[in-house]
Amino acid sequence: MTQAFSGIQILDFTQVFAGPFAVMQLALLGADVIKIEQPGTGDQTRGLMNASNDQSQSPSFLTMNANKRSLTLNLKSPEAVNLIKRLIETTDVVVENFKAGTMTKLGLDYECLKALKPDLIYCSITGYGQSGPKAGEAAYDGAIQAASGMMSQNGHLSSGPTRTGFMPVDMATALSTAFAISASLHRKATTGLGQYIDSAMLDTAIVMQASQFSNYLNQGQLLGLQGNASPTGQPTANVFPTQDGFIQITALKQNQIEQLFDALECSERLKESAFNDPLQRKQNPAVVNALLCEKLKGRTTHAWMNILPKKGIPTAEVKTIPEVLEDPQLLVREVIEQVAPTDANAESIHIIKAGYAADQDGPSITRPPPKLGEHTQEILLSLNLTSSEIDTLRSRGVI
Repeated sequence: MTQAFSGIQILDFTQVFAGPFAVMQLALLGADVIKIEQPGTGDQTRGLMNASNDQSQSPSFLTMNANKRSLTLNLKSPEAVNLIKRLIETTDVVVENFKAGTMTKLGLDYECLKALKPDLIYCSITGYGQSGPKAGEAAYDGAIQAASGMMSQNGHLSSGPTRTGFMPVDMATALSTAFAISASLHRKATTGLGQYIDSAMLDTAIVMQASQFSNYLNQGQLLGLQGNASPTGQPTANVFPTQDGFIQITALKQNQIEQLFDALECSERLKESAFNDPLQRKQNPAVVNALLCEKLKGRTTHAWMNILPKKGIPTAEVKTIPEVLEDPQLLVREVIEQVAPTDANAESIHIIKAGYAADQDGPSITRPPPKLGEHTQEILLSLNLTSSEIDTLRSRGVI
């Protein structure tokens, strides 16, 4: 059996999160990915957020770069650029996330490489895209959360705007980019034509907020900072304290609210004007919230989780990462895979893969994340360079 992208070769010039994770999604489905890295330093994520003494293999790097081979090249060297052009002969996709204009300066932009391989698929990932007044500006996830309007909707009135504790824009951009490249590969299989893809983090962040932007554009509605309250404005959808923790409840439909009040043993309150219909509840959020908090604090989170879901009320415990990893639901899924020790990794590692499973040829890990330059010799030998020529390139700092 063959995975979706078996036989596809990708040159991966990306680093940090969005680009590497996008390419890894294709590698999980069989693509042969050659990760191009700067000699000596490599992908800056290798040492990012790393509590270990090994600053070349941070946990973030590991989970963004499985199934790849690492080739170190100093792209400022004409010899390195020539090696890239030789690799292009067998390459289907190029992915890069340098600042706009960088690949042009190196002579490795789409137009230059398309001249060598007309059916090449070339994807550029940047913060703001390749066009517009902000093209060329550097951007990280937090900056895009601010620039896209996300932070204006995240946080409490008391705290002011806040960013998330994780990188939603990076990861969503990765998935959007992987989809775009997949679509382009399908188009190429149908038409024989290559394509240029301009993937922007800002654009992705807008798509992630499609409902909010649509509400504003079509109705002039701005919600602002809502804390943990639902964008629907219904006070029966929020995060509530229990006796020993917190739960998130999303009771929006009338039957869900009736079941919720029944579980809280206060169904009679629904006869009161502040509680008896959606509009009244929406106009009296403080009163509704006070009642729910009072009742929910009477039992533990575990007790409520044995009551509310059974009554058809969407409920979730607010969990820590260690608690999530103990969830029986996650234990039967395939989103995380443990990779056994190898020559490249002395200890077993865990890698977060993909948000779906397949009955055949689904995402799988076939090789661990590479050490810096681990496959340089192997790849250059495949280009028919001799060991002596490779040694010369190494001595000159090209590799």
